[in-house]
Amino acid sequence: MSVSRLMQMGAAGYLVVWTDPDLANASYDSVSFSVAGEETTPSGLFFKPNGTKVYVIGQAGDDVNEYDLSTAWDVSTASYLQNFSVASQETTPTGLFFKSDGSKMYITGFGGGGDVNEYDLITAWDVSTASYLQNFSVASQETGPSGLFFKPDGTKMYIMGSSGDDVNEYDLSSAWDVSTASYLQNFSVFGREASPQALFFNPDGTKMYIMGSSGDDVNEYDLSSAWDISTASYLQIFSVASQDTVPTGLFFKSDGSKMYVIGSVTDTIYQYST
Repeated sequence: MSVSRLMQMGAAGYLVVWTDPDLANASYDSVSFSVAGEETTPSGLFFKPNGTKVYVIGQAGDDVNEYDLSTAWDVSTASYLQNFSVASQETTPTGLFFKSDGSKMYITGFGGGGDVNEYDLITAWDVSTASYLQNFSVASQETGPSGLFFKPDGTKMYIMGSSGDDVNEYDLSSAWDVSTASYLQNFSVFGREASPQALFFNPDGTKMYIMGSSGDDVNEYDLSSAWDISTASYLQIFSVASQDTVPTGLFFKSDGSKMYVIGSVTDTIYQYST
């Protein structure tokens, strides 16, 4: 059974009701958007909290591509705006995340030795105004990071990778400052996915979603203690193989009613109802 919650979108300044996605009854909307004109090896995606922008990172251009959506959360209405190169810090970018107010951007990948790179944005959500600030190495835990996620208050960071096939949890003593991160623990997903590519948490940290290119599906886990990955237990899966057999990026609409997947076979974002 799905559970509804109120979620404060931080500095975005509005409330939405999140309902946990029901993957057992999810369905493809027959709505998609190709990013092949900008990126032929997409590896991650992220939406602005109000759904009017989507960002795609990839390994062909080693950059972040910014798109405007004329209809919020409808990827078929996306149009390319601009990009920002991360090649000076990461030549094989895999994961992308923004602070909730759009003033910071985080990139992970395994071309830089396995680290998380932090950028400041002078103008929120405008990647052309990004400037590199610092990085944090996760190589001691994961040399092939593929997924990145932060707790909404910025005090926890999660890194998933295909080297350890697990999720690694870090505490940040100063919110959103990766230089203050310290490793806490990990959780193996190998039994369900041998090539994990992306991860996502629900707003209160009681659900974790793992997507990979081995099973070509999204795996759902329950966390009995919020944000504590050691308490995760497997629940169910949803296959995306009919759309892309190498899915690399995963995101949910801010109310949980839509799911978005990008893959590197078709170079396309797919939209699902949950």
